[in-house]
Order: sequence, then structure tokens, then C-alpha cells
Amino acid sequence: MEYVRAFVAGGLLCALAQLAVDRGKWTPAGVAVTLVVLGVFLGFSGAYDRFAAWAGAGATMPLSGFGYFLAKGVVSEPQPRGLMETGAAVFRLVGALVAVMVAGSFVAALICKPKG
Repeated sequence: MEYVRAFVAGGLLCALAQLAVDRGKWTPAGVAVTLVVLGVFLGFSGAYDRFAAWAGAGATMPLSGFGYFLAKGVVSEPQPRGLMETGAAVFRLVGALVAVMVAGSFVAALICKPKG
């Protein structure tokens, strides 16, 4: 049942984003930024914690999950003082995620051949 909840939650988030691009006047970049910012706000409020507990990977894989992890890095840090400590707290949880994405993109670029 956990897989079904993750599939439904992630699918609905992605379907809503795609509908905003196809039917609305949104650009893909606007939708991406909105999802990240929404994830940050919901992460700070604690609402995304409950959603992520229910949906599992379906809540953490879309761009809103990236914003949630940015907020969670700041919230988990005990009283960051100043801009530098806050920035470090933001990327404490997200740093590994970004490293995996960069490494995966590099491997995909080595394996795949461009058309043209």
C-alpha cells in the first residue's frame, strides 16, 4: 500500500504541475519555482511533514520535496546565527541530494549519445 500512496501522491503533484503549464498561462520555470517555494513554506509550517509521512517518496521526489528539504535543513539546525550559518544549514541536508544529481547527470551524459 505504501507504493500506491507514493505513486498517487507524486503523480498528482506532477499532474497538477503539468496542467498548470498546459491549461494555464504558467511557464515551466514558473511552475518549478512555485513548487519549490511552496515546499519551503509548507516545510516551515510543518504541514509537509504530515504529507511526507503519508505519501513517502511520492512527496519527496517532486520539486516541492526539494523545497521541503531546504526548509528542513534550516529547521533542524539549532538557532543558526547570521546569513552564512543559515545558508550552511539549508544545504546540510540537500548537499548529498545535489551531489547525487550532478554525478547522475554526468554518468548519463557519458552513456547517452546526443542526436544530431
